Amino acid sequence: MPIHLKHSAGDLRHAFRKRIGEGPILRAPGVFDPMSAKLVESSGFEVLYVTGGGISRSMGFPDVGLVTMTEVVDRVRLITGGVSIPSIVDVDTGYGNAINLIRTVQCFEDAGAAAIHIEDQVTPKKCGHYTGKSLISTEEMVLKIKAALNARRDPNLIVIARTDARAVEGLDAAIERAHAYIDAGADMLFFEAPESIEEMRAVSEAIDAPLLINMFGGGKTPSVPLNDLESIGFRIVIFPSHLQRASIKAMQGALEILKRDDLADGEDTRLMVTFNERDAIVNLDGMKDLEKRYLHVPQAEEEA
Repeated sequence: MPIHLKHSAGDLRHAFRKRIGEGPILRAPGVFDPMSAKLVESSGFEVLYVTGGGISRSMGFPDVGLVTMTEVVDRVRLITGGVSIPSIVDVDTGYGNAINLIRTVQCFEDAGAAAIHIEDQVTPKKCGHYTGKSLISTEEMVLKIKAALNARRDPNLIVIARTDARAVEGLDAAIERAHAYIDAGADMLFFEAPESIEEMRAVSEAIDAPLLINMFGGGKTPSVPLNDLESIGFRIVIFPSHLQRASIKAMQGALEILKRDDLADGEDTRLMVTFNERDAIVNLDGMKDLEKRYLHVPQAEEEA
């Protein structure tokens, strides 16, 4: 049941909510700008993941809570406006307490998010795979989840509760928190940084709710094949850093060629798309069609 037709944000949310409950596990590559989002859509993925860490790093900052809500929501609005597939959006801690979170939910809903995830770290947060994280209490997080649910205008906006408690309080305590978050009404659980496939199974067996998991090399969670993740019970797997890390590597290679080689233009198509391929990604031909339709003035009107 792919979702690739042009829909309003409300239509996308409705279709996405239905898709989570049926069909195979969803893969959501992480994006950080409209170009990366367009690439995800054109590659045939059904959903994308707007990574807060990726946005932060694209601005030159580490993922330690230095980016503001308005900076992120502006980027999200550009991303959702450029694609026709639903977006899962990382809203960190909601950028403050439960009252801040109310505004955050409404701003990201207005920006076109199909789903948002909120974590139980203190503000400012840290990347879920860094050390030195601190958590708010379970009781405070439960109130934040309830505030988020009451703040949404579209009931199909999916509110995902993320817990970072595994690294701070241990597996059992993290599962206890997860139970409380689902009982508070969260639509889905994001259990951050399980450290083995056995822990993944323990979470799935304990939690009666759709589950999301984070996969990337170099973190605390081992790499697990997609079929295994699906059999364990996960409904969505996000790959937050793949595209950004790949683009960094390609840019480093292109810069090395510019420094090293005696090339007229410094281009190497092993590392970069062609001029025309780049313009195709952003639909230059479609823009030209619009120019012909709306900017061409018939001769009679010109003379008048």
